[in-house]
Amino acid sequence: MFKNQKLLFLIITILFFGFSADAQKKDGISVKSVKIQNGMISGVAGTDPEVLVFKGIPYAAPPIGNLRWKAPQPVESWQGIRESNTFSPNAYQAKPKPFGVYTSEFLIPQDGAISEDCLYLNIWTAAKSVKEKRPVIVFIHGGGFVSGSGSVPIYDGEAFAKKGAVFVTFNYRLGILGFFAHPELTKESAHQASGNYGILDQIAALKWVKKNIRAFGGDPNNVTIAGQSAGSMSVNVLAASPLARGLFNKIIAESGGFVVKGVFGGTEPLTVAEQKGLQIEKTAGAASLHELRRLPAEKLLSLHQGMGTVIVDGYVLPTSVPSIFAGGKQTHVPLLTGYNEADVLFQEPATLASYREQVQKQFGNDAARILQLYPAANDKEATIAANNLTRDSGFGIQNFAWARMQQEQGKAKAYMYFFKRQVPEVGGTNKYGAFHTAEVPYAYDNLKFLNRPLQEADQQLANVMSSYWINFARNGNPNGSGIMQWPEFKQNGQVMIFDSTSSVAQHPYFDALEFLYQRSTK
Repeated sequence: MFKNQKLLFLIITILFFGFSADAQKKDGISVKSVKIQNGMISGVAGTDPEVLVFKGIPYAAPPIGNLRWKAPQPVESWQGIRESNTFSPNAYQAKPKPFGVYTSEFLIPQDGAISEDCLYLNIWTAAKSVKEKRPVIVFIHGGGFVSGSGSVPIYDGEAFAKKGAVFVTFNYRLGILGFFAHPELTKESAHQASGNYGILDQIAALKWVKKNIRAFGGDPNNVTIAGQSAGSMSVNVLAASPLARGLFNKIIAESGGFVVKGVFGGTEPLTVAEQKGLQIEKTAGAASLHELRRLPAEKLLSLHQGMGTVIVDGYVLPTSVPSIFAGGKQTHVPLLTGYNEADVLFQEPATLASYREQVQKQFGNDAARILQLYPAANDKEATIAANNLTRDSGFGIQNFAWARMQQEQGKAKAYMYFFKRQVPEVGGTNKYGAFHTAEVPYAYDNLKFLNRPLQEADQQLANVMSSYWINFARNGNPNGSGIMQWPEFKQNGQVMIFDSTSSVAQHPYFDALEFLYQRSTK
């Protein structure tokens, strides 16, 4: 029995408040210790100290050695606290270099290292408690499935964390390491499939989010998958794949998809992809899959150039994406989608004769109608018309068709935009206009990373777009107080047009897109 009552009171006080502090810490979120499924991690404060950032968290085992060209495997748990204060290496790829309008903030990751050991994700949160249930946005980077990184500056998640979301980016396997099929790989697979390793990585990342995001104040039952370009194509594949069912609740798709058969990009059957794999094996001088797995990644990279190709493998994709969507077998969730006015990858100048010849070759009996919808009377107009047609028959038709099918099938709402803001360029030329990827720093409120002569109208547009995006992530509807009403996409083609002054109107190329849509679904 204690003789000193003051000492007894002090000990009781320490025990009581010490226990209470520990209990409170279990519900709180700190950069010093967050418990996830595989162990404890620590992070760092953001530029704004209210935001916590956790970088380079493993969501799958390193896909190296015998795990090259295998589905992502579980992460091994660790003891102690794992530091998550630096971005992981990026997926193995060619060194990114600025070109044209694409300055470093659009291309160069905040950590420039590359490695096959790349399956890591990053999280930004301003939540104070695991009980907050903030909306979660998982952003999938673009890059034609051969380049890109979750740590590119314009994908930074701090602004959205401050706006109330938990923001996630990640790396996934690219190029020949992420999209390589081979008969031996198909044979060794329990699912008799090969090739879509990059997509399987994306699914693994979403499963990780489902299991762990609550520890960062996120709601695992309110996850929006978002992506631009190849990232938009990725969310399209995830919507079509039965393997991703139940892992997300909303979709943001910016400039890309496989909804209808288009002239830009596409998927290919497993048998075709396997034959390409055999040819690569032959070119590499390898006698077996075992030898291919032993080749340096640098050697493999030299064997495969061009855009990575998603494969209709019977597993990730049971059939083609267009057939899945036409049959209404995709995941039906609210959709926010659109594309940009200059969403074309730098077409060469055309002559009136070459433009008409190309249209005739591509559209046959429909060429006359196409020339009415994209008219030209001279070489200058032909270049503009050719660019607009390439844009709409490539990127535009995919996002339009997705919104159109969603409206027709009537199982979830769709909202569509058309981005027209001519992003200011150094020197004031603006020759690239609303170029491919230009909307990203506006939509995610990351103009601070742009080294351009921005105007007040740009920041106002970023404030408006990011408000729509965060509202959509919260409740599947972009609308909210203080911003213009964005109507649901209907057959009349009303869209939000983002520019220095935004407006709601029928899509300026509605008749052309409707014709391309009806033609593609015949």
